[in-house]
Amino acid sequence: MKKPTTLIRKVLMECPICDKTHEVEERKRIVKTIIKGKEIECEDRYYYCRNAKNKDECEFVNGSMLNKNLMNGRNAYREKYSLLTSNEIVEIRENYGLTQVDLARLLGWGEATIARYESKAIQDEAYDNILRLIKEDPLCALLFLKKNGDKFDDTKRAEIREKILDKMDLYGKEYLTRQTFKGEYVGYEGESDYNGFTKLDIDKIEAAISYIAEKVPNLYKVKLMKMLWYSDVISFKNYGHAITGLVYKHNTMGALPVGHYSMMNLENLNVDEEESANYDSKFHIYPSKNMDYSVLSDEDILVLDKVIEKFSNYKAKDIVKYMHEEKAYTETEDGDIIPFSLAKEIRKF
Repeated sequence: MKKPTTLIRKVLMECPICDKTHEVEERKRIVKTIIKGKEIECEDRYYYCRNAKNKDECEFVNGSMLNKNLMNGRNAYREKYSLLTSNEIVEIRENYGLTQVDLARLLGWGEATIARYESKAIQDEAYDNILRLIKEDPLCALLFLKKNGDKFDDTKRAEIREKILDKMDLYGKEYLTRQTFKGEYVGYEGESDYNGFTKLDIDKIEAAISYIAEKVPNLYKVKLMKMLWYSDVISFKNYGHAITGLVYKHNTMGALPVGHYSMMNLENLNVDEEESANYDSKFHIYPSKNMDYSVLSDEDILVLDKVIEKFSNYKAKDIVKYMHEEKAYTETEDGDIIPFSLAKEIRKF
């Protein structure tokens, strides 16, 4: 059975199939391929000539498209096995203002190592862990500079140090709040039924919250917590994995994420603590400026939009009441973790 294809655009070019210049169709599809002995599904792009006499020979790719397809496959492998993608490695390097050679020297690696990881090679877990260290903590980058600083001249070493110190100032509060939040998930680090088979992803949590806040007026914490639960559950139901990696517990107000107090303190969130009419504190959530929504996949966006469409006009008490009628709530007790296998049985919207 042939995989379904999607037409992206039509391109005027010299076609190698029929040796004529005409419009060919650029298409994409999902294919299965073997990478490092593992079967991976990834996006594959190709050109299609409608003038081809032999319909079994109507597809072709050029060099740049072939390279992009190979990169798609490698990044799909990385995502499946929780490794940084090539784009994420580029982002780490650019975040510190480093060239490929600079970053390799900083980490004490061969000078071509980063170039290979950004183009064709897949890093092993040990190298990936080191890259994650400097991504999440500029102090680690400073320690590497102290260790490998002799690989740079004085001017370059001073430039890199200044850049790292700038990042330490910028990331200081965010790093501390993230570490506090992560600490609440020490017991849930592996992929399981508790977290929807998704490791905690703070970048996605921040992006999802800001995205919801952009679409939902007067968004407060109680309503947000339920919308996050429904978003994760629908993603699990449709695609086999949650969006955020949050773990939810049964609470009198419905599903509530583990570490929700710490989560509201994340520096990249725009949260205003207000006083209610009866003098209780309540958290008003606003969109965050310059939030990076690229961390959310197309699937994530579809799910979030579906939840927003359903609950945008609900009051907090209404969404709590709606959630109270879910099997995931009625079959768990106060303080219980709500397993995603049970939450998967939510009512249809």
